[in-house]
Amino acid sequence: MREVSLYGAGGKPDWFWNLNPQGTVPIVAVKNNGSGGGQEDVFADSELILDAVGDGRVAGKEGLLQMSELTEDENTRASQWRECISKKLVPVGKSAVLGGSLSKLRNLLKEMNAMVEGPFLVGQQLSLADCAAFPFLWRIDQEFGIGGSDDEEKLRAWLDKCIDTPSIKRTIPVQGWWWWW
Repeated sequence: MREVSLYGAGGKPDWFWNLNPQGTVPIVAVKNNGSGGGQEDVFADSELILDAVGDGRVAGKEGLLQMSELTEDENTRASQWRECISKKLVPVGKSAVLGGSLSKLRNLLKEMNAMVEGPFLVGQQLSLADCAAFPFLWRIDQEFGIGGSDDEEKLRAWLDKCIDTPSIKRTIPVQGWWWWW
């Protein structure tokens, strides 16, 4: 993995623009072993990256289940979580972080709390739902706290479990936070 400075002198390097002309982040580039020329497949969006991990086009590390390893019910719940994150939490969370309605966010967190199966979002093992949700819910926890009421206790337990999970722990910034909005 290579981190790219997005700001400061020079901005994004030319090789980055060659991989991803839109300049969006994050991106993952993997060698396409099926093509004789060693070309790279480039995935330039968090959800596209998760889809590629889920269907095996990008190899994940220890403990992350591919979608084919989940039951039909777990797959359905993982899809519901990912949709909830992208269509509900992102706009409501962004609004709250930028000074909007905190009550809308708390109501959504209450709704999401009821969806937690435990210890991970869709059951006993880490899934793509957890990977999609963690950066956003961690950021909201840093800003407003999660788990201060019974309406958020399962989300709090889930966050704590994720923070203690080595593959997620490695992604938590030492200083500052992700700006996902």
